Amino acid sequence: MGLLDRLGGRGLDPNLVKTSDPSPETAPAASKNVESFTGHRPSDTSESSYQELKLQIHRKIMSKMSEDEQEALSGSNLTRFEIQEIVSDYCNRALDEESIIISRGERIQIIDDICDEILGLGPIEPLLKDASISEIMINGASQVFVERAGKLFLTDVQFQDDTHLMNVIEKILSPLGRRVDEASPMVDARLADGSRVNIIIPPLALGGPTVTIRKFSKFKLDIQDLIKFGSLDQRMADFLEACVKARLNILVSGGTGSGKTTTLNTLSSFIPSDDRIVTIEDAAELKLQQEHVVRLESRPPNIEGEGAITIRDLVRNALRMRPDRIIVGEVRSGEALDMLQAMNTGHDGSLTTAHANSPRDALTRLETMVLMSGMDLPIRAIRNQISSAMDLILQQSRIRDGSRKITYISEVQGMEGDTIILQDIFQYVQDRIDENGKSIGHFEATGLQPSFLDKFRINGIDIPISLFDADNGGGRRK
Repeated sequence: MGLLDRLGGRGLDPNLVKTSDPSPETAPAASKNVESFTGHRPSDTSESSYQELKLQIHRKIMSKMSEDEQEALSGSNLTRFEIQEIVSDYCNRALDEESIIISRGERIQIIDDICDEILGLGPIEPLLKDASISEIMINGASQVFVERAGKLFLTDVQFQDDTHLMNVIEKILSPLGRRVDEASPMVDARLADGSRVNIIIPPLALGGPTVTIRKFSKFKLDIQDLIKFGSLDQRMADFLEACVKARLNILVSGGTGSGKTTTLNTLSSFIPSDDRIVTIEDAAELKLQQEHVVRLESRPPNIEGEGAITIRDLVRNALRMRPDRIIVGEVRSGEALDMLQAMNTGHDGSLTTAHANSPRDALTRLETMVLMSGMDLPIRAIRNQISSAMDLILQQSRIRDGSRKITYISEVQGMEGDTIILQDIFQYVQDRIDENGKSIGHFEATGLQPSFLDKFRINGIDIPISLFDADNGGGRRK
């Protein structure tokens, strides 16, 4: 029996049938523009009935396709159009046999949804394809939020039930060799495009399986893009380019979702193409444009709780790989000590990120993370390590209007007594919030010159001193 001849006679609920003119003129748009999903879920009866009808048709078709046939479709070399034709035949026969009349647009929508189940991640596939969405937050089967332009919106997207959502989670994890179950209810993973995924399931997540997807931008952003977005101004960009080329050690600090990884990617674009770069991450997100890049990724423990390879293990190993630059996606724990030691032993020009609310907080976080390494070091020794290793701290913040800005560029000057001295070189000053809730402010130089200007000269980098004048471009609104 052929692939298209397996549809059985199980009936659909006639009370769910919604008739409408099937002609193209009256058919609703079948486009998967996510604007149609954003906002609160419709509560009218006809829309609810249509959703139930779509679910019933969906389940009928999928039940008539064996698992082998579904895997054959998803693993075949067929194009999406060819697979849509196969699914379309299933769908049309199901509707015709039950004498169900729905619009052409609704048929196309059902076929698209089933293709997304076979080829992609089901209901959230349109959200993944929408370039304007930066984050997807699934709070159980019936609630999906997205972040667009820094703001959160509730969508109309739903899963059939928790089992459906767990099937999608399995589809994410299986290619990576990862697992999630009651014994191991939390996992970090990534999608094929580099998007970061965090999954936590019951009994830890009381509202059902919870998935957070930080989408990886398909567009490679450069420093001019960040200037256009208002994340920094041209003077700051020129200064940061000079700092990277002069092999300064830079820490990008900020809160969750503040844009640290984007800024780190942008800074890495200034690294000369003849440098050997080793990147170390929990989930590989960095996309460097240089040719000589070695990418390392940590590994969680296996089902027996063994075999874990941590960021700290990879930092130690990287020191034996003859790197010119080491880039650590994020330091969270004892690897901070190994990173500082690498910076202090000839691996200048290293870059990393950390969670912190201010440059001063970033130093305190580094101290705490060094103590987490298990080494019994006095605080003064730790601070000496930090002050001699770290040259610059970039503070990245997400403003209330959803925009991301570099709010401080601060120099780590050294020790004075038992205190690490910080000096702000550039900063963002918020003037007001306009009637639309948008932050109005400007970037300004503090008028203080960094003490590492000699490193620019040693590396043949010409940077005008006027760049640091407090009145040079200050007050420009962003």
